[in-house]
Amino acid sequence: MKRVPRRPPFSQAELHFADADDGAGESGKPWTVSRLNREVRTCLEGKMGTVWVEGEISNLRLQPSGHRYFSLKDATAQVSCVMFRGSTSAAPDLRDGMHVEATGDVTLYEARGQYQIVVRRMQARGAGELEARLRALQEKLRAEGLFEQSRKKALPPHPVRVGVVTSPAGAAIRDFLHVLRRRAPHIEVFIAPVRVQGAGAAREIAGAIGGFGDTAHSGFPDVDVIVVTRGGGSLEDLWEFNEECVARAIAASSIPVISAVGHETDVTTSDLAADVRAPTPSAAAEILSADRTATLERLALLLRRLGREAAAHLVSARSRLANRTVSGVFQLPARRIADLSQTTDDLRDRAELAVSSRMLLLREAWQRARAVLRARSPSAQVSATRSRLSELQSRQIRAAASGLSRRSGEHARHVHALGILGPRQTLARGFTITMDARHQPLVSAAEAARETEIVTLFADGEIKSTPQK
Repeated sequence: MKRVPRRPPFSQAELHFADADDGAGESGKPWTVSRLNREVRTCLEGKMGTVWVEGEISNLRLQPSGHRYFSLKDATAQVSCVMFRGSTSAAPDLRDGMHVEATGDVTLYEARGQYQIVVRRMQARGAGELEARLRALQEKLRAEGLFEQSRKKALPPHPVRVGVVTSPAGAAIRDFLHVLRRRAPHIEVFIAPVRVQGAGAAREIAGAIGGFGDTAHSGFPDVDVIVVTRGGGSLEDLWEFNEECVARAIAASSIPVISAVGHETDVTTSDLAADVRAPTPSAAAEILSADRTATLERLALLLRRLGREAAAHLVSARSRLANRTVSGVFQLPARRIADLSQTTDDLRDRAELAVSSRMLLLREAWQRARAVLRARSPSAQVSATRSRLSELQSRQIRAAASGLSRRSGEHARHVHALGILGPRQTLARGFTITMDARHQPLVSAAEAARETEIVTLFADGEIKSTPQK
């Protein structure tokens, strides 16, 4: 055992508790056992002070009051210890057989006359060295930028395949699966079984992370997110998740990584290197699983938005068609007819493209809805969603076909109206057009009188004549 420096061992005088004035001795009154134990306690507490002891825990008893009673032993001796509730926060999770270093005060439990150590602080043996190594490693990786927020990857909004690196027999995977199956049963989980404690465990963990990222060589399945997790424990228990190889494997992963190691108060190097840190395995499952109601509401919102956009496109197309029909009424009939024909072709192409695009979007939305609802919803909800999507698709097709029919009718009417107003129809009704020799229209008798020759255009031909002045 080791302890902090103290005074030299008791002298003979210090071990002599009574003198003549105490009334003890052959002619005086004897001490009571209580008096003896009280004096011994005072002597121990005054002379021994604080000690620093290492040993193995045995006979551990945890009381409902929060106090802990146990013994510290080595190969040849043991000493009773107590750790009161107010000091338990300064100690790891204790268990029989654990080798620890304890700091406390030597005292005597007067009721049994048993000396003991009241432990104030405790750590697993070598924890101080581990903490120093941990700080040095984290400072090194932080200087390299492995913990920078800018290099962290965002999680996909709706993951459907998740890889989990953990022990298949631990409580962590049970908690994770319990929450995930309740909130998102459609998510597939692929477990890469590894040891989470002991020699070589860190390399197994790092190898599994790399395996999910290199499926071509590892044979691992493709996943959207990797979860690295285990239950709580002491610094020694969690040390594999503080190893440099694990942190570098997480940082090098092309797939987003969630680290859920230990309890909320445990922060490991893998937590700092991961893209997202979850305080517990259950919290990691909650992060991955979107709420079902929220997903359905978002789907309904997208369908309503799609309907509004389709209606807006149709209104805009009608407006453009109306504007192009009204404008340019006084252009030459042939040019106007050509413009209208080109406009009709253009509108038809756009309408077909719009219908095709809407149908593609509706088909994609329907496929996403079918995938989500197939896993999360009863079959009735899937059927209802499919019916709504089919009805909306039919409405879009009918609306587009009706619009094309109306535009074709309007085009025919415009062609007919423009033909009636054309010059050849005017000649057919008995009118003539008078032009000069260059076939330029003459609009007055004065202009005709100045010409040496004029041309009169009839419906069935033309006559050249000389005007009489």
